[in-house]
Amino acid sequence: MNRRSFLKSALSGSALVFAGSYPVFIERNIVQVNRYKIPIPNLPLSFHGFMLAHLTDIHLGFLVSSSFVEQIVHRTNSLNTDAIVCTGDYVHERNTLEEIDKVWPILSKLSAKHGVYSVLGNHDHWADTDRSLYWLERSGQNIRHQCKPIYKGRERILIGGAGDFWEDQIKIDKAFSSSDQNDCRILLSHNPDSVDTEFETPLSLVLSGHTHGGQVVIPFLGAPRLPVENKAYSSGLIATPRTPLFISRGIGWAILPVRFNCYPEIAVLELVNPSLAA
Repeated sequence: MNRRSFLKSALSGSALVFAGSYPVFIERNIVQVNRYKIPIPNLPLSFHGFMLAHLTDIHLGFLVSSSFVEQIVHRTNSLNTDAIVCTGDYVHERNTLEEIDKVWPILSKLSAKHGVYSVLGNHDHWADTDRSLYWLERSGQNIRHQCKPIYKGRERILIGGAGDFWEDQIKIDKAFSSSDQNDCRILLSHNPDSVDTEFETPLSLVLSGHTHGGQVVIPFLGAPRLPVENKAYSSGLIATPRTPLFISRGIGWAILPVRFNCYPEIAVLELVNPSLAA
């Protein structure tokens, strides 16, 4: 083999190694902070510009270390958003108290001026329902099957939480049973398929995760695999017949530890009243 052929073969081999390792070792670890404007017609005027940091699908476990989650929590706190919302799947493995007891002391360090609000996902139930519910309550972040108001003067918004679509009772109506007719209601629900279930309460916005954005997004084709019944629910802001739905790509991984054209994200949502957004 002459020098030219050797260099060509070496470069081709290096390119293949890079292409194979990039989704596993590089993109999967590049966590972006992405900012979105979310129009909400019935948003109280005093909440125009209200900022939410949205965390989801952390999946502490294999290839997602405690130190990595510590960094995510620190970055989220440093954004100084008005509130933080978390929509589940904080651990990865089934039947593990160890991962639950590792991740929640870290998540309990989340802090924002108007509070931190969290629900559980299917992986949290698969790990251990009772232990996950214990930490959810102990953290002071529990919003499952209930709602809590955030006030600015006399105006308010409500943050409510659904149970997981697969492993819990959803109970959207119960969550907002104490709300008033004209309230702005924001629902946290791990699985976006919850939007298509039966409930009567009008919702102003639903925040979800679960899909990871597909983890692999092929240009012009989209994500080949989405773990939802409604395949329109991938990531970003989606207009559904009943309510606006925002799906974050989340932090961790499921099935395979890869990401391609689908960076993990901390989503920062700016709530805006369209009448003031011109």
